[in-house]
Amino acid sequence: MKLTKLFLATALAATSLAQAAGAADLRMSWWGGDSRHKATQAALKACGDKYGHTIAAEFTGWDGHLEKVTTQIAGGTEADIMQINWPWLPLFSIKGDGFADLNQYKDVIDLSQWSADDLAAGTMNGKLNGLSVSTTGRVFMFNKTAFDKAGVALPKTWDELFAAAKQLKAKAGPDAYPMNAVKETAVLLISLYATQNTGKDLVDPVAKKVAWSEDDLAKAIEFYGKLVKDGVVVSQKGNAAEGNLNLFESPKWADGRISGSYEWDSTFSKYADPLKGQVLEPVAILKNADAKTEGVYRKPSMVFSISKRSKNPKAAAQIVNCLLNEPEGITALGTSRGLPASKIAAKMLADAGKIEAPIAAAHDLIVKGTGPTVSPLNEHPEIRAVFLDTLEEYGYEQISAKDAAEQIIEGVNGVLKKF
Repeated sequence: MKLTKLFLATALAATSLAQAAGAADLRMSWWGGDSRHKATQAALKACGDKYGHTIAAEFTGWDGHLEKVTTQIAGGTEADIMQINWPWLPLFSIKGDGFADLNQYKDVIDLSQWSADDLAAGTMNGKLNGLSVSTTGRVFMFNKTAFDKAGVALPKTWDELFAAAKQLKAKAGPDAYPMNAVKETAVLLISLYATQNTGKDLVDPVAKKVAWSEDDLAKAIEFYGKLVKDGVVVSQKGNAAEGNLNLFESPKWADGRISGSYEWDSTFSKYADPLKGQVLEPVAILKNADAKTEGVYRKPSMVFSISKRSKNPKAAAQIVNCLLNEPEGITALGTSRGLPASKIAAKMLADAGKIEAPIAAAHDLIVKGTGPTVSPLNEHPEIRAVFLDTLEEYGYEQISAKDAAEQIIEGVNGVLKKF
């Protein structure tokens, strides 16, 4: 009943706003696959009809989209509404002046449907530059069938994870590992451990420097080294010897020899599908009792932004609100961009049975997790490359954890100086 009343109130408010804004010709750009293209075009038609606006669709695949948007913004020819990858915000708007400030349209867009963390994640220098379309984050997921078969309980702490590795090897053989941690996953596990111990994100948002000390980061890298040494995860050398397969393509994942990982909640199905009847279960973030925070790595998977040069920003705001908060847009978009960050959209889809229970459970862990706001600069390509290259050296025992920490901090700070 409450949801129905809210939708009714929204519809009435929308009608009056539509009359106030007048008809407009707008453009919207995004990337995606065929299903997202079809869903978005249907949503734009429904929202355009509702408000009397016409919205031209401009869509591409992922490849080349950043270059296209960069060229358009540089030339002042960008669309009124843009789907922007979250890490692009500091590339286009480090001072907050690259896009319209959506706080100025809070009379049109119901910002109360987003959490404070979601709004903070889309804010640059105090300006709300992007609204989270869907929220994603890293979640632990374990093959419960493999654990049950070995008579081992799913871990809840780091200490229990180490104990589980010993138990699994004793009962299932030396080739059994309770976790996966290579490449980006290794980077984010190290970051998680450092965040839990310090209560800080990698990037100090004010100083634009690495917030962790060399000692903080060295301890986190040593923790990763212990994961490898104690047989909790496969080493980088071991993974390379097996062909550097993606985890979801690995026979060891499919048959349960590798029985856990730390992945994006939005990719849960990709990892569950190869298990063929085995049960993949999301669990709360692993941490020990002395952790200062869970350290959840939560971020917008993408945001909707409005051009600062739009000739009809209020009309564009109406369409954004319709797409994300109103029945017409919510129904048409569905889960084409993941589980919605908007509370009303998430509830509407859940009530309609559009979200599978395990995916909803994984997402719930991310939404309710605690941790510092994550800077989009964490995913700057040069920063991620510094981590990956250095960890490869560490993984091949070419440098110590202390030297790796020093090298990462120096490299990351070098990138952050640009901002």
